[in-house]
Amino acid sequence: MTQASDIVAELDRLYRASVDRLQAALNRYLTDGTPPAPSSRTDGSFAYPEIRLTYRGGHDRPAPPRSFGRLVDPGEYRISVTKPATFSDYLIEQLTLLIEDYDVEVDATTGRQEIPFAYVLDPGHALSLDEVSATELARHFPATELAFIGDEIADGLWMSPNGIRPLALFDGLRTDFSLARLRHYTGTPTEHVQQYILFTNYHRYVDEFVRWACAQLGPNEQGEPSRFTGVSGAGGIVVESAEDMDRLISDSAWRRHQMPAYHLMAPGRTGITLVNIGVGPSNAKTITDHLAVLRPEAWLMIGHCGGLRPSQRIGDYVLAHAYLRDDHIMDDVLPPEIPIPAIAEVQLALARAAETVSGQSGDELKQRLRTGTIVTTDDRNWELRYSTTALRFSLSRAVGVDMESATLAAQGYRFRVPYGTLLCVSDKPLHGELKLPGQANRFYERAINEHLRIGIETVEELRREGAKLHSRKLRAFNEPPFR
Repeated sequence: MTQASDIVAELDRLYRASVDRLQAALNRYLTDGTPPAPSSRTDGSFAYPEIRLTYRGGHDRPAPPRSFGRLVDPGEYRISVTKPATFSDYLIEQLTLLIEDYDVEVDATTGRQEIPFAYVLDPGHALSLDEVSATELARHFPATELAFIGDEIADGLWMSPNGIRPLALFDGLRTDFSLARLRHYTGTPTEHVQQYILFTNYHRYVDEFVRWACAQLGPNEQGEPSRFTGVSGAGGIVVESAEDMDRLISDSAWRRHQMPAYHLMAPGRTGITLVNIGVGPSNAKTITDHLAVLRPEAWLMIGHCGGLRPSQRIGDYVLAHAYLRDDHIMDDVLPPEIPIPAIAEVQLALARAAETVSGQSGDELKQRLRTGTIVTTDDRNWELRYSTTALRFSLSRAVGVDMESATLAAQGYRFRVPYGTLLCVSDKPLHGELKLPGQANRFYERAINEHLRIGIETVEELRREGAKLHSRKLRAFNEPPFR
């Protein structure tokens, strides 16, 4: 039987060979003006490697209970792959499931999709582009053609040439595009992004996360070594001991990045990433468009909201079990009438984490934690349209309003990434409790640490869930086999 690890090793060999040929050709052109041979653009010299899987059908065993790694229709499946070494664990896992459970033939071959030259020019690369334009290079080398990059597979719009089906949601070109954008937006290497992602909309959460994350690097109270290997922060700083924490907290390099990220790293990317996405649905969509290619296990929104009920207090929690999408940012790709279901495993994990961290349960916890609908709006000053907006919010029975949560949930639904939301009430705009400076400071001091710890504890709950976390309600009826 073909081993998945052998296939991934061959993918890596093919990819490295293509990158080496492309870099060598670029070097020659920049050194003496020698263009690449015309045949290099047609013989696969600069191409991504490709996985080709043929399923013969005749599967007599019961279908596996998992929501992914399933084959229904016999035929040929393909996907181009970038950076196989980075994605090796994911690729081996997905291929192993299909090889063991189905009668398939799998090969790693040279593909037809070319690697754009921009994706092999790392920041530390020796090539200099000072004297040549990207337009000139695009005359001789493969370039990023946005017309060929899209989410047709994820959105169910893919066409099937010659009956060939996609094997995964993202091909090599789409993945490389997002990896480049992630480094730009977050200020950190994409290799450091972990499988569990927390989003926040306030930088104060970052300081709290960095303090907690660095404290996890040393041995625990029993003297046992930590499973975490380091903390990576925006601006390229990596610390490996709690003593270096101040380097991350005091460093201002994060200001150069729109959505700075911080990663508590662990083997197998089983640690935690925190991204400060700032305010607004546009940022929420942008960052998740790109994080989705890394196939995270889950992402959670841990931020602030306006409380809409008179009984709520500043500092109370809202656990979203439904979303009213007034963000408008995704109406074309996911119409607002499409329901976004709550993911039971995530909801239960958030509720258990709230009990564990707060030390409260039952009626006592219910005094502080409400479940209900979260409204996400693209209008920060929605209160100025009170007569129409407040009525819509009331009809939805909403308990909180923010500018990111429903967008993040919709993106999780769209890209098959489990999602959840736990917000903290920072003001009550309909009930005369506005976010005043002094009040805000007291609220932050009291609430941020506990709120963040609930998010972190939720991640631990989800990590223990394993594959059960991935619900079938996120899968369409014409899904690619890979998660």
